This record gives sequence, structure tokens and C-alpha cells, in this order.
Amino acid sequence: MDILSYIQLSPIQIYFIIFTVLVASIVRGFNGFGFSATCISLISFILPAIEIVPIILILEISVSIFMIPYIWGHINWKFVLQILVGISIGSPIGLYLLKFLSPDIVHLSICGIVIFFVILQLQGYSNKKINKLPIKFLAGSLSGIINGLGTLGGMPISLFLLITRVPPIIIRGSLAAIFFIADAYVLNLSYVSGIVNSVVFYRALPLILILPIGVFIGNKFFVRSKEETYRQFVFYFLIIISIIGIIKVISNF
Repeated sequence: MDILSYIQLSPIQIYFIIFTVLVASIVRGFNGFGFSATCISLISFILPAIEIVPIILILEISVSIFMIPYIWGHINWKFVLQILVGISIGSPIGLYLLKFLSPDIVHLSICGIVIFFVILQLQGYSNKKINKLPIKFLAGSLSGIINGLGTLGGMPISLFLLITRVPPIIIRGSLAAIFFIADAYVLNLSYVSGIVNSVVFYRALPLILILPIGVFIGNKFFVRSKEETYRQFVFYFLIIISIIGIIKVISNF
């Protein structure tokens, strides 16, 4: 039995996924988030969401490990723990809903909300007053639900940090720490709920080899960028990913 029979993908699908994972890991190395958003938006053209989510969870955990040398000294652990409280509540809800809600409707809703808030940001909107504990718990819960549904939980947290004008180096480090812990938690829940199986691991393990290359390239771009360049890149990245998601959903109708 050859490897293609184990992973249940055609050669063209494999090449497309490898390319997507490389691009996503470069984005992650630069942003501190966006790996899942990139993968889910592109790979969902060839695989259903319920098959993609567990693969991405394994890769998210792995890519976070590869980022440790670049972000360890720039993590706001207080913020991380506050957000994780909300995520721990929201993630089981998201995984439960994944089995019953239409993934297209969920994806469309998330993309629409993200575009709305990014447009506000591009107009110069910021609000440091929302940087309070109840809002952080709420943002974490929303992120957990979205992460369980489609591994797009980085979007609301990144928007929250950008709106409250947190420095990019702290955004990148804190997001990487949050989603290493959060995705390990969700992966465990996915295994218990039966979403993760042997095929998932056969598909994910070879892709792990690509991650350190992308993270290294992404970090090089980050080191050379200015704060405003970073923010602009993140804004337009979120818009592009959301538009791709909307096009994909509309094409399914």
C-alpha cells in the first residue's frame, strides 16, 4: 500500500496543500497568526472543513513550537492567560457546533465581520478603553468558538490587539503563545469527539517539515518591517483572506 492510499489525496491536491502550508507558515512567522486563516481559506476548495480543522490544529501547534526562539521574550503572559480563560469556554462550543452548523454559513459570517472591523481600522479607528478584563474574556470566548468551528480564532484576537494599539512585537509573541496552548486544547477535544483519526496524522506529519522554513522567512520579513508596515500588512491580509472565503462560499451555492 503506497502513501497516497494512506493520506487519501491526489498528487495535485498534495502539491497544492504543500504550497499553501508554506505560504501560511511565512504569514505566521511574520504576523504571529494567520496560519489557520490562510490554510482554511485555500484548502477548503479541495477538502471539507471537518477534515481540514484537525490537520490545521496539529500544524498550528507545531508552527508555534518553531516560533519559540523568535517570540519568547515578547509575550504578554498576563494577557495570554486572560484570553485563554475565554477560549477554554468557547472552544468546546465551537467544536460542538462544527458538527451541526453549515460550515459555509459560519465561514461567510466570520469573513463579513472581519471585513467590517478591518475597514474601521483602516479609517483610523482605535479604542484603548476596551482593554479591560470582561472584554478580554468575551474576545477569548468568541475566539474559542470560532477556533473550534474553523480554526479562525486568531482573527478576533488580532483585531482586538490592533484596535487597542498594542505594539506589533507583543502582538506576534502573545498570539503565538495563545494559539499554541489553545490549539493543543482543541486538538485534545477533537480527538475525544472522534474528529481526529489516523488519516489526519498521516496527512499532517509530512507537512510539519515545511513549517520551520516558512517561519524563518516570515521572521526575516518581520525584523525588517516598521510598525505601520506591519499593521497595514495585517489589515490587507485579513481582507484578502476574508474575500477569498466569501468567494469560496458563494461558489458552493
